[in-house]
Amino acid sequence: MQLKITDDLADLLNVLPPHVREALKQANRGDELIEVVLDLGRKPAARFTDGELTLSETEITRDDIAYVVERIGQFTEDNRAGIERTLHRISAIRNRQGDIVGLTCRVGRAVYGTIDIIQDIIESGQNILLLGRPGVGKTTLLREAARVLAEKKRVIVVDTSNEIAGDGDIPHPAIGRARRMQVATPSLQHEVMIEAVENHMPEVVIIDEIGRELEAEAARTIAERGVQLVGTAHGNTLENLLMNPTLCDLVGGIDSVTLSDEEARRRGTQKTVLERKAPPTFDVLVEIQDRQTMAVHHDVARAVDAFLRGRPLPAEIRYRDEHGAVKIEMTTLSKPGPAKAPTPPMEAELGELPPVREMVRIYPYGVSQNRLRQAARSLRLPVRLVDDVRQADVLMTLKNYYRKRPQPITEAERMGVPVYVLRSNTVTQMESCLADIFALTPEEMDPLAVAMRETQEAIRKVLAGSRSVELSPQAANIRRHQHELARKFNLISHSRGREPQRRVRIYRE
Repeated sequence: MQLKITDDLADLLNVLPPHVREALKQANRGDELIEVVLDLGRKPAARFTDGELTLSETEITRDDIAYVVERIGQFTEDNRAGIERTLHRISAIRNRQGDIVGLTCRVGRAVYGTIDIIQDIIESGQNILLLGRPGVGKTTLLREAARVLAEKKRVIVVDTSNEIAGDGDIPHPAIGRARRMQVATPSLQHEVMIEAVENHMPEVVIIDEIGRELEAEAARTIAERGVQLVGTAHGNTLENLLMNPTLCDLVGGIDSVTLSDEEARRRGTQKTVLERKAPPTFDVLVEIQDRQTMAVHHDVARAVDAFLRGRPLPAEIRYRDEHGAVKIEMTTLSKPGPAKAPTPPMEAELGELPPVREMVRIYPYGVSQNRLRQAARSLRLPVRLVDDVRQADVLMTLKNYYRKRPQPITEAERMGVPVYVLRSNTVTQMESCLADIFALTPEEMDPLAVAMRETQEAIRKVLAGSRSVELSPQAANIRRHQHELARKFNLISHSRGREPQRRVRIYRE
């Protein structure tokens, strides 16, 4: 999609002191202007994308500051004001008596077309959290998300500082058909979030800058009511969020867990470890590296678990190339933090197949056999369940059973059969345990990576002469990647079946 930018720059210039306005016009760099800084007793400065420029040798006076304040909206408790029907933001610095002694006049731009890089994720219905440093474009993406989603759904924007939809009672056209609820004071943001859901029946709630514990709780409440939540939070990466005690609950939170002696020995860790304590509020986390590059964690729960276990984080890197086309590549973040240069795209070539794994026989004691089979199928692992501990390679049980030491567990320990202890009877815990048993790498645990390896194998079979190969059932976003890979090798692919068993079949033309 072609980018379209509207900045209403003339409206901002009109509120600036005349000598500052004229200097900016002479500089003639409006497209690169980020903000204008006016501090009492100092020379006015303009900050551009590539540096700073002093606009005048005349120092800013109280009259200059008063000139601006008279021509803009009211300052709220967060010392922010705006210009009606624009996206510009003026932030004030006050002295101890409350007088304004400095102004930061930030240019607000509506950029249409930026959302295409993650539009499929935005439209998936999942809860999405955007992270990134200040000025990287989080609010711009939220604004575009509101516009795009409002074409088909009921969207409410909770606009705390009027940054998303602009100042004044009439929202900026950049949010499209979305409705906007203003917040009287930042401390009431969480109440307006809940009010939006209870009073206006939205299908989507969009919120900027979740920064307080009450707002994190409100976000969880909204998510549990089945409303899609798209928001931003303070922090650049998943690691930042996990280290923030106020906001870490957005991604499941961290809890200190004491392991049994056997489990600690098996893991090779201390008895006290950190684990995720709850399901995340947000399903997908997007780290905005810059305006053209994003690292996407499609499964926040898996990403948090990998981080806490010290494993590399699998991530999907999305970026625009020199021609403006959106590219998607898989990579592994060797350590939590901003993504480095992505590895070559696995979609572009078939590569080598994963090694054939030996069958592991598991004796499940108190563990749901159906869920264990589901976990094994999800990771495509050769697992056979046995009903005799003497035939087992490993025994899998729950913490409460292990504490009681029933006869099958004591017999397994006497025979030297490894005992794996789960905290809960969930598929996620079982997948994590199977990953340890088979020594899976993070890439092998990632659902997209597993599905794409199966797709690679199917393509190789079809190119070798097979008439067609049918793949395992997958979610719609994964099937999209499978179709793209098939097209790159000039093969035909169709989805067949009904959800949740809908799957891709690949064949020659």
